[in-house]
Amino acid sequence: MKGLDTKAVNTWCLGCGNFSILNAMKSVLASFVDEGLPVENVVLVSGIGCHAKIVDYVNVNSFYSLHGRVIPPATGIKIANPALKVIGHSGDGDAYGEGLEHLIFAAKRNVDMTVIIHNNRVYGLTTGQYTPTSPYGYKGRSTPSGAKEMPINPMDLLLASGATFLARGTSHGIELLKKIFREAILHKGFSLVDVLQVCVTYCNLYEYYDKRVYELSGHNPYDYASAEAKIREWDYNKDGKIALGVFYKKEAPVFEDSFNVKKMPIDERRRKVEATVKGRP
Repeated sequence: MKGLDTKAVNTWCLGCGNFSILNAMKSVLASFVDEGLPVENVVLVSGIGCHAKIVDYVNVNSFYSLHGRVIPPATGIKIANPALKVIGHSGDGDAYGEGLEHLIFAAKRNVDMTVIIHNNRVYGLTTGQYTPTSPYGYKGRSTPSGAKEMPINPMDLLLASGATFLARGTSHGIELLKKIFREAILHKGFSLVDVLQVCVTYCNLYEYYDKRVYELSGHNPYDYASAEAKIREWDYNKDGKIALGVFYKKEAPVFEDSFNVKKMPIDERRRKVEATVKGRP
């Protein structure tokens, strides 16, 4: 992974699941570079939260967005230059809370990007408020008597929204994470990987996950009904088995192909942008 490291000091807590995501991401990007992908063709986009620091720790082009706003700049980057590999990193509060509408529309439009959800099921950076995927009864700063809401099943929601690639991994399974990340990034269309990433400080679920997760085997990801059944097997709250792997894949036209920007020579594109900025048609 030489060349992808940075000099930024890592400030994640010891034992944070983000380390697995970071190492898996760097390993996959390094393999792409070895295979001939120019590293300058990779763009990471993050939101706000512990997950967002990942863009400081990987030496590629990156963009810090506002809280819950990973999808809009990632979509704009992809439309402006479809040749780029655009990878969004977002937290569960970031994407499934503030940014949920953006996420649904990216899936609906089938924007060719990959979104990695650092799903620790808590707002860790702001010290422990509940999120849309926190377990029922979760006790934190904002819910000292326990959360009174059932968590959403984001995979079910995104399947219904038209996502063409859906997968789940865990931070205690880095080899599977590498495999899923690679497949998701190579997928032509909107891909989302929900990573059950443990927050050791405010929502430590390592033991809970270790007793329940299993890797999908013999599953047909191209079958919608089978994918839906596997996605509903665990609803982010009930005490059942938790499947890991690729749930669903589908080929479909991508959003950016609806625009003519990639057919326009770069000099002409630059001239039009400069004219627009100066207020001339």
